Amino acid sequence: MEQSLFTSMLFATLVAGTPLIIVALGELITEKSGVLNLGAEGTMAMGAVAGFAATHYTGNPYLGVLAGMTAGALMSLLFGLLTLTLMANQVASGLALTIFGVGLSAFIGKPFESLTLQAVPAIRIPLLADIPYIGPALFNQQSLVYFSWALLGGVIWFLYKSRAGLILRAVGESPSSAHSIGYSVIGIRYLATTFGGAMSGIGGAFLSVFYTPLWVEGMVSGRGWIALALVVFATWRPLRVMAGAYLFGGVMISQLFIQGSGLQIEVPSQLLSALPYLATIIVLVLISRNQQTIRLNSPMSLGQPYRPDA
Repeated sequence: MEQSLFTSMLFATLVAGTPLIIVALGELITEKSGVLNLGAEGTMAMGAVAGFAATHYTGNPYLGVLAGMTAGALMSLLFGLLTLTLMANQVASGLALTIFGVGLSAFIGKPFESLTLQAVPAIRIPLLADIPYIGPALFNQQSLVYFSWALLGGVIWFLYKSRAGLILRAVGESPSSAHSIGYSVIGIRYLATTFGGAMSGIGGAFLSVFYTPLWVEGMVSGRGWIALALVVFATWRPLRVMAGAYLFGGVMISQLFIQGSGLQIEVPSQLLSALPYLATIIVLVLISRNQQTIRLNSPMSLGQPYRPDA
């Protein structure tokens, strides 16, 4: 019985943390270029409704993921147009993008609110899935869970082992220096922002196609904001992003297990539902006390507009 409970909680934690990993890693790449995009919540909402609609009409969940990725990329291109080309304030534009995405997704999703999709089967890895306790949780998962692990490895390699990653980090640290040696700062930032938006779209599509699978207005439920907080929590380091995502995923799942266990706990269910967000605030407060760590790891030009000299 204990093995079954542990396996179930581990499985659910991995699933709950997956969209956070995907979105946060996308935002990490965006911020490494010096761009601060606070529109992840709205971008996830657009990815969720686009992914659900595409899956509903085609019957193919992976086309749904592609649709969600495309919707997220388009949203980020809109953000890039405002902030990189028109030089609008990045914080204000990101907040506007969130409001726009949440509202537009609710409008587009009205016809789909009473519909459900067929559950996407998990992919079982032979032999590894038979390992006691952890095997069924780690190796009998949704395809996007495996994708999040591959994405983590790809981001680590890109940032720290590739020339392109070095250029991206240089742009985030000193855009004027990167421009002076011939790199297109605006072009690189556009690419990084588009990648971040595409990952947010995939994260949203995961929620509506794989996780639930259905569309409900407000289903993102603050996950975009948690993903943004994860980047700071991880001090812009990919491995810490994964650890933080599973930490918050575990908090999300634990309150559901507590509510569903039938235990007589004198705690309002609303407080239990708020635990992931309370944990986010507490962690950010603790991290913000160490300003030296943040200064050492955050891109120097984060959130600062850059206009190359003619």
